[in-house]
Amino acid sequence: MRLVVLDTETTGLEVALDHRIIEIGRHFHRYINPQREIDAGAMEVHGISNEDLADKPLFAHVAAEFVDFVKGAELVIHNAPFDVGFLNAEIDKLGGQYQPLESYSGIIDTLPMARQMHPGQRNSLDALCKRYGVDNSQRT
Repeated sequence: MRLVVLDTETTGLEVALDHRIIEIGRHFHRYINPQREIDAGAMEVHGISNEDLADKPLFAHVAAEFVDFVKGAELVIHNAPFDVGFLNAEIDKLGGQYQPLESYSGIIDTLPMARQMHPGQRNSLDALCKRYGVDNSQRT
């Protein structure tokens, strides 16, 4: 089984407000022009600015490569509903060219695993790195 660790960064928190993906990261890494402004709060979290994305490709231009990359893999995602929701929203905008992400890949959500192992504790990626002694000082 091929495992692909995946994470996204977005212009904000709500797909329903047409927030968009600006970065797909880990094994497959691309910056994406969201064709909209990034919320100030989101920018504080990921540090990616509107100017950083001005010359980046649209999701439509990386979609085929992304789908080919994840096809047949198990995707390992922390808080998968968030990332998968955004990825499927981007896929939906392509007018039926692609199926939902789940039709190409299995999804393993590590957040419920962390919550089961550490009930009542913070289980963000930063908290888990600290708890397990993972050096994330190079995380950008």
